[in-house]
Amino acid sequence: MDHLTLKALEPTEYTEAADGYRAISGMADAAKERIDKQITVAMRKANEGEATDAALGQLRKLSENFHYAQVECGLITGALDGFSSEITAPKRRLTEALDDAAALAYAVNKDGTVTYPAGGKNELTGEPIPGGTLLGNSGLITGNNTGFQSPGLLQGNPRFKNPNPHHAKAVDIADRIAHAVREARAIDDRYSRVLNKLKAAQGLNVDTKTWADVASDVDAVGSAASNYIADRIPLDKSPADRKEWWDGLSDDEREEYKTAFPEVIGNLDGIPSMVRDEVNRENIQLLIAQLSVQDGDRAKSQLDGLKEIQWQLGENATKRLSDPKEPPMYLLGVSDEGRGRAIVAFGNPDASKNVSAYAPGLGTALDEEFARNDVKRARDTAIGARDKDPSSSSVVWLGYDAPQLGPDAETLLANMDVMSAESAEKGAPAYNSFMGGLAATNGHEDPHLTAIGHSYGSRLVGAAAQELGGIPGVDDIVLLGSPGVGVDKAEDLGVGKGHVFVGAADNDPVSFLPSKREVVAGAAGFLTGGPVGAYFLGDIADQGDDDIWFGKDLASEAFGAQRFKVDDGPLPVIDGQGPTPAHSNYFNPNKDEFSADNIAAIVAGRPDLVISENHR
Repeated sequence: MDHLTLKALEPTEYTEAADGYRAISGMADAAKERIDKQITVAMRKANEGEATDAALGQLRKLSENFHYAQVECGLITGALDGFSSEITAPKRRLTEALDDAAALAYAVNKDGTVTYPAGGKNELTGEPIPGGTLLGNSGLITGNNTGFQSPGLLQGNPRFKNPNPHHAKAVDIADRIAHAVREARAIDDRYSRVLNKLKAAQGLNVDTKTWADVASDVDAVGSAASNYIADRIPLDKSPADRKEWWDGLSDDEREEYKTAFPEVIGNLDGIPSMVRDEVNRENIQLLIAQLSVQDGDRAKSQLDGLKEIQWQLGENATKRLSDPKEPPMYLLGVSDEGRGRAIVAFGNPDASKNVSAYAPGLGTALDEEFARNDVKRARDTAIGARDKDPSSSSVVWLGYDAPQLGPDAETLLANMDVMSAESAEKGAPAYNSFMGGLAATNGHEDPHLTAIGHSYGSRLVGAAAQELGGIPGVDDIVLLGSPGVGVDKAEDLGVGKGHVFVGAADNDPVSFLPSKREVVAGAAGFLTGGPVGAYFLGDIADQGDDDIWFGKDLASEAFGAQRFKVDDGPLPVIDGQGPTPAHSNYFNPNKDEFSADNIAAIVAGRPDLVISENHR
């Protein structure tokens, strides 16, 4: 890349090439769809036996080939469009510099130097001051310039000024040319590397390793085109602004962003749920392939979780063929960031009048346990809410790194990660962004949104409510098995105390966590009087207040929320189900019918169906 190459380069040619690859990607996608949804289905219905099985195997292979071509051509489209867009600015600056040089009759040489003519007069001799040749930004002068300092010393130093009136103008033009070429070379190198990476070997076998390589390609294109993405996609805008941006795009533009930058679009709040689901079904396949070739406990845990979610997506589609009451499943977010990210909805959040988003708590990460248990909680809530109002959707939102119990922590209080509000406060902006996205993409004029926090997730919801403006669009807040939310009054959560609902089982120790004052007093008592002293001083510290670890006891009258009926649950340890069995039952209609039904009623916008319970 030099100034002659940049001068001759036509960005529109790369845009046209991108259009060609976009068309190929679309054709490959259509071919895959036809194989999967028409040819394969027809063959299964009409034939059976070994020959049919062999033919179906070949069709699956052909479908994967088309799928691979579709994804890779989509990535090439994004790379070419990114290059065309980014190279336009340095080309424009070069053109302006060359035009200025031509207007002044300066010669721009093949090596990028600028030659300027003689001008002015030497005050001592009366002779014309000679011209010279400059290389931008280097300080190099050639020609007859004896007696004058080099530009490196002349620039910025008022004592040394070349009296030739053309000199300063030539320096400016030469510097602009050099800057434009340097910028263009960096852009060219960046995109050349990624485009070379997107070449496929002849006879390529599309397998798990291939898809892992595709995942790497997605990362590479996203990295190379980061400036293009930041310029074109409103990452720094509100979810409402992103929704408006998306609605204003052409079909071709939307298709490019989905195929070239799936990690961005699939996890961007404000993008319609159907689009996010479509893109994330691609993303989850790429993540599974990527993690399949990695070692380590983290990779294995996330792989197990993703495989379970992917299986559930397929199982959900099968169930819905025979059971119309089964809520459709949507994958609204997925990533291997931190301890993993996953956002799963049951019921279309954009089409439903009532939408809830549940933030899980202690110990949650993207693993098989999350995929089986936390995802089931969202499904149970959706089914219960849809019984009361069919226009209901429930989401489980794992968009933050929840605190984990360390291997050596025998109690909650022994783990500083759990007992700190830091994770909740870090995750709160992301939760609010997601809730803002739900409000922006919902098709109803006045949707009913419910924020649900369980365990440490309730602390996150509390932190989100304390952000400037509160939780966007939220009407009701449900807090379950909470160690406190960081405020002392329900009214401080921004929705009115009549819209804050609390479920706290009497046998759930998390909702009884001692306050920090009690812990300090108990420790002091133990040091002075052993267990009896610890109990005595801790009890004194507890008298006259309803404090727990992160603020007031949410089930207390002092907090002022609407406490609803839940089952007491099994006793810790004594009932043989572990230290906190009641803490995990709130969503489960088989283990705590009262709680599950009350949560569903709140989500469905039917508070009149909620069964109340007295404050502690």
